[in-house]
Formats: sequence, C-alpha cells, structure tokens
Amino acid sequence: MKSSRKILYSLLLAATQILPATAQTNGTNSPYSRFGLGTLDDQSQGFNKAMSGLGIGLHAGNRVNMLNPASYAVADSLTFIFDVGMSLQNGNFSDGTNRINAHNTSLDYVNALFRLRKNLGFSFGFVPYSSIGYNFTTSQHVGTDYVSGNTITNKSVYYGDGGIHQLYAGIGWKPFQGFSIGANVGYLWGNYYHTISQTLYNGSSVDSNADNLYRQFNADIASYKVDLGIQYDIPINKKNQITLGAIAGIGHKINNTATLLNYTTKGDSVTQEVNQAFQIPFSFGFGFSWNHNNQWNIGADIHHERWADCVLPAIDDETGRYVAQKGMYLNRTKAVIGAEFVPDRESRHYLQRVEYKIGASYSTPYVKVNGTDGPREYGITAGFGFPITNKINSRSMINVSFQWLHSSPSATSMITENYLKLNVGITFNEKWFMKWKIN
Repeated sequence: MKSSRKILYSLLLAATQILPATAQTNGTNSPYSRFGLGTLDDQSQGFNKAMSGLGIGLHAGNRVNMLNPASYAVADSLTFIFDVGMSLQNGNFSDGTNRINAHNTSLDYVNALFRLRKNLGFSFGFVPYSSIGYNFTTSQHVGTDYVSGNTITNKSVYYGDGGIHQLYAGIGWKPFQGFSIGANVGYLWGNYYHTISQTLYNGSSVDSNADNLYRQFNADIASYKVDLGIQYDIPINKKNQITLGAIAGIGHKINNTATLLNYTTKGDSVTQEVNQAFQIPFSFGFGFSWNHNNQWNIGADIHHERWADCVLPAIDDETGRYVAQKGMYLNRTKAVIGAEFVPDRESRHYLQRVEYKIGASYSTPYVKVNGTDGPREYGITAGFGFPITNKINSRSMINVSFQWLHSSPSATSMITENYLKLNVGITFNEKWFMKWKIN
C-alpha cells in the first residue's frame, strides 16, 4: 500500500511540473489553427483513444471518462484512479506541389476519479481545449521594377501561437439503479496570438521605398465551461446490456477583449479593441454501447457543436474595422464508432487480460478558411490496454494506441494534412480506501 502511494505521489509531482510547461506550448503545427480558436482537441483519455474517443455511452468503475460526467457515478468504492496521457505526432502537409513534415509531443490530459459515497463519484483534472501553432510564408508576384528590371514580390509571413486549456471538476450521481446524471464545471484560460507581416522585395532585397505592414492579433482568454451528461442502462439478459448516453455543453459569450495592432514601416500605428469577441458554442451529443459478457464493448457516438451561432473577431471588409462578427464558423458534427475486446478479465494468464481496441471517426469543419469551408477530418485508430502487473486484482493499465488522421480540404488550393500519432496513457488504479482488519 505504501509503495503504491509513493508511486502515485511521484506521478502527481511529475504532473505538476509538466502542466506549467504545457500551458505555454501547443500540440499542433497545422496552418488551419490560424482560424477560429485553433485546432480543437478531442478530450479523450487513454482507455478510449484507441476507440477514436468513443465515450458518451461508456462507463466503468476503473476508468475516468470525462466525456460524459454521468459515468463518474459508478466509480469503484475502494480505489483512487489517477490517469495521465501524452502523444507523439508526425504531421505531413501538402499543397499538391510541396510537402513538409512536422513533429509534436503534447500532454493530452491529467485527471483523477474517486468515490465520495455510494453512487456518487468525483473527478478532476486538466485537458487542452484548443491549440494554435503555425509558421509559414507565402509569396506573390506583384509587378516589375521598370528601372532595374527586378521582380517585385510581396512576401507574407504568418505566425501563431497559443491555445486554450481547461481545468475541470465533475460529479456523477446514480439516483436509482441503471440511471446516472453528472456535470463538469471547467475553468478555461489561454492566449490567442497571431501575426502577419507583409514585406515588398525588389529582387532579392527589401524595397526600401515600400510602406510594409505588420499586424498583431492578441487576446487573453479566461472563462468557464459547463457540460452535463446522463446515462441509462438497459439489461437485455445476464450477458448483454445496452447503455444509452447523452451530453450537452452550455454555450455562452466570453467576456474578454481582443486587440488588433496595425503598424507600418513609415511609422503609422493604429490599435483597435473588441469586447466580448469570442464565444463557446452550445453542443449536444448522443451515444450508446453494447456490453457482451464483460468481453465486448461496441458503440457509436455523434456530437454536434453550434459554432455557426458564435462570433469571432475579424476585420470587416467594408469598413476596415476590427469587430466581432458571425459567419466565420460552421456547425461541426463528429461521428465515432469503436469496439473493445478482452478475452477474460479474470484470467490468470496475462495475455487473456489485455484489451484490444479499434475505432474510426469522421468530423465536419468548424471554421471557414478564406470564405471556404475548412477541411473534413477522417480518422482510424487501434491499440491495446496492457495491465501493468500480472496480478489478477491489479487494475492499473498502460494504454497504447496508434492513430491516423486525414484532413481533406474542400478546395484544391488548400493544404491536405495527414497525421500519425502514438498515444500513451497510464492509469494508476490501486486500493486506497479498504479497511484492513487484524485478527
């Protein structure tokens, strides 16, 4: 018992050291993170990443499933669950002519779960909400210098960094057999930072006579997030059970100011500010899972986010003013299917207790890219859940999954993205609350 707690304390200490660093970095190199609030994170945990994030209709006493807080109600009575996960990612970006690769390592989540009392579970943790991270250059031929004969080129450099992070606490309650309700309350914070610099080149040198432009878009974001969930079990017979689930996220305005700074090399400088420049969308989702003989878990989710109702700060084409406006977002829908198989959870043989998982996902874009719908995303995942020890009563796991994501643009001029991800999650689940008796 003491050694187990020492391990957990070490993990907690490591997490406290990782979190501050993660809050200052991002987990993306996608040029599409320039739009909206950045690239949205899927907020899945180690146990369901290999199932493409399936979770609305899933619950188990030895897992933290923050996607549906109603799942906390079945937390094991004798254990404290601590879960941490990280990803290694290789991204490939292509515009049809050029290809580049980029690598990222990111902290995906840190969370915990324990039972407060019978049928009442409590969870808390950290998860990213969105990520911003890109740096690219475009060049455009604008004419010829008739004196020197040099080509005049407009080079634009686009840079962005930041993202939104979330600390949450949630509770799940089972008021009667088979039915659970829950809620997560989160604190969102982060930074929205983008720059554009436009420079005219006369041949290979900067044109000293040009009035070059620099723009900086910046905002510090802090707000709240509330998510609700329900789950209902439908027993079919002794070996089969269906679980239905539903979730909803409360949409609202974010009461923060966005700032635009415009200045030129000739000395002109203008600053504009926009109040209540961002919003969190209303969202809802439904899912189910079928459990057969405690060996098979098969399910599907669909999740819809009403981003089209939200505003985003942008420069108005007619007035040139920096204002919060609609029409920058699209409603986003994500569909997921997944399955898990365990030969025998109570077997004395290690390989019989390994979890085998697979999943697939599809999502529509939530942003417009220069007036055109953003890329649709397709994903396939597979992985394993390995017990950390060979003890039959040990529930600590290492979850390893492999994920392929493909972003398909709606226009041929847009960038195609392909990602290969290795996700690793450690679930530390040991008996803390057992009352020992000495004869």
